Amino acid sequence: MSLNRYRPPRSHWFAVAIWVAPLACPAVTPVCAGADEPASRPNIIFFLADDLGYGDLGCFGQTKTRTPNLDRLAAAGVRLTQHYSGSAVCAPSRCVLMTGLHPGHAFIRNNRTVPPEGQYPLYAGAVTLAELLKQQGYATGAFGKWGLGPPGSEGDPLRQGIDRFFGYNCQGVAHNHYPAYLWDNDRRRALDNPPFEAHQPLPAGAAVDDPASYAPYVGRQYAPDAIAAEALKFVRENQRRPFFLYVPTTIPHVSLQVPDDSLAEYRGRLDDAPYDGRRRYLPHHDPHAAYAAMITRMDGVVGQIMALVEELGLGEQTLFVVSSDNGPAAERVGGSDSEFFHSAGPLRGLKGSLYEGGFRVPGIVYWPGHIEPAVCDRVTGFEDWLPTLLELAGAAGAIPAGIDGISFAPTLLGEEQEPRPFLYREFPAGAGQQAVRVGNWKGIRPHLKRKNAGGRAAENPGPDLHIELYDLAADVGETRDVSAEHADLVAEIEKLMRDEHRPSAEFPLPGIDES
Repeated sequence: MSLNRYRPPRSHWFAVAIWVAPLACPAVTPVCAGADEPASRPNIIFFLADDLGYGDLGCFGQTKTRTPNLDRLAAAGVRLTQHYSGSAVCAPSRCVLMTGLHPGHAFIRNNRTVPPEGQYPLYAGAVTLAELLKQQGYATGAFGKWGLGPPGSEGDPLRQGIDRFFGYNCQGVAHNHYPAYLWDNDRRRALDNPPFEAHQPLPAGAAVDDPASYAPYVGRQYAPDAIAAEALKFVRENQRRPFFLYVPTTIPHVSLQVPDDSLAEYRGRLDDAPYDGRRRYLPHHDPHAAYAAMITRMDGVVGQIMALVEELGLGEQTLFVVSSDNGPAAERVGGSDSEFFHSAGPLRGLKGSLYEGGFRVPGIVYWPGHIEPAVCDRVTGFEDWLPTLLELAGAAGAIPAGIDGISFAPTLLGEEQEPRPFLYREFPAGAGQQAVRVGNWKGIRPHLKRKNAGGRAAENPGPDLHIELYDLAADVGETRDVSAEHADLVAEIEKLMRDEHRPSAEFPLPGIDES
């Protein structure tokens, strides 16, 4: 069975971080009945964290950081324990989410900045989740970090099905949580912050142990708070019609920045040492405390949104999804410390890797009165959200042909469903990687382009096509390569890697397209 159901009391929100007394849990209600009536279409709130690791939430094993709202959401909803982001980094992961195409078919396959501001854009003919929901009568809003096309480009959110946008267009600008401006639809809105670079170390001679040395890296208006306020306004303004609220927050992506009222909870309580900014991003006097405080403040935003939904009487009309765009930050970049927080949980690898820790992410689904509490071990990926959400909205007929996503709405509704036949990922950055999961078997080519002894890509050695094989049921940490013992499985996975990769002129896969 892929869905292990348990029955904690069903609960509702009535204020931030407060859970009311338990109520009886109702039976599963199919959503397809009356699906043509607008009232039967659920509101959809999709909350996407940025670089949040598999082990960064209490409900996924975190012990150092408080996430009470998300933990309660998971206890009253479905916790997805084998859920995979679209890629190992930001932009391609969001492309998979929005288009339902896995990275071997999707257009955006890596991060790529387009000057003066923005990322390589989706093309005009791309069909996105937002567009499809808009065609079903949904109001669509995105509040946070877009990352799929510069302002005015074909990939601009306002040209990809989003009615209302507020936040960062470019992920590079989003490295500063105190920016000088944010995008308000197609115009810049100034914030009450002085302009300063998001990548700079402490100046020579600055006292590393003095908190005052870090004052220049804090502004007056915290962008995640401003973005949350606009998201809440969107809910109020659209409460009488179905809405799709997409909240791709910038937390907990570095730079490490958080207001003092949140930092105070953790300052002095975690083993900490100042970070001087020499591993990119901004310095911080208390980096461990800042990381924990950012996640807890993010959790508070989830609480605010859920409290408003309950206040407006929309609880049983609203489907809530929480996930992350990729695994946690790698190699203590920007003062982050994934090892200290066990941010990847028991998994190997971090952001940028196709080992499990780089793209297996938390997943939570909550829809009171329709989806019962459960722990779900079905293998699911970001490409699956497009068909799943359309089916739950009673619009299965609008699911585009030819996508890679497979709806797991039946699983969420407690019905039997065939397992996903396979899940494919590729990542062209650096030496290039491919990965395939089939059942509990995971095959990975971690470095398609060979390297010489100096660490540089060798000039013309041919691709490294060796496939490592892991039994995730027995070895979730991917510590023992058993490829030599299972030649038949390796051959099956190699064929999938070949068949599922469509060559890309824009984002060639090293060692494969180049050969």
